[in-house]
Amino acid sequence: MKKAIIIANGDVPKKSEIKYLQKKGYAEIICADGGANSARKLNIIPDYIIGDLDSISKENLKYFNKKASIIKLKRQNDTDVEKALKFLIKKKFTDVILLGATGDRLDHSFCNLGIVIKFFDKINISILHKKSFLRAYSGTIDFPTLKNEVISLYGFDVKTKITSKGLKYPLKNIALPFGQKESTSNVATTNKVSLKITGGIIFIIRDFKTLIKNDLF
Repeated sequence: MKKAIIIANGDVPKKSEIKYLQKKGYAEIICADGGANSARKLNIIPDYIIGDLDSISKENLKYFNKKASIIKLKRQNDTDVEKALKFLIKKKFTDVILLGATGDRLDHSFCNLGIVIKFFDKINISILHKKSFLRAYSGTIDFPTLKNEVISLYGFDVKTKITSKGLKYPLKNIALPFGQKESTSNVATTNKVSLKITGGIIFIIRDFKTLIKNDLF
């Protein structure tokens, strides 16, 4: 498995989180254009800076010039995060965690959430934002949990059906269409949750500190 971190141009992530993820095998760091400004603030040298380079400051571009591989892609039919993802897919990476995907631009945040779905069949994308860790799932899955851990589940259309085992509020072949129904703040009742997801993709959001503390990541 080849794993990487993408730092986007949103809220600056915590350096401690990046170091933790690196220890878990997410060794490569890619900055999506302005994400390099965050890397500079954290005193982190990325492996690559990728984008149209209209968001990284001139000062930081100069600073990283001899320290990181800088790839300028002028095309405007995809975002800088998408440019970084396409680069990783070409390099045969399988897993990526997106940091700085949310911030003061709701449109950017919404776009980056959509990107998780858009690239789902090409690379596994997770998003870490402050307390929340988001991952997309489809098919039949089991994952370790902590009893009483809060787990939220979100679907997007009526075709995607979910059946669960190990949740306080069970889902029985039910759809969670966006804007109509959701399973916010569900609760694990055992140390394992099993899900059967048919017809599409769902998001699961968990508390990142809980995952780290209980070795559930």
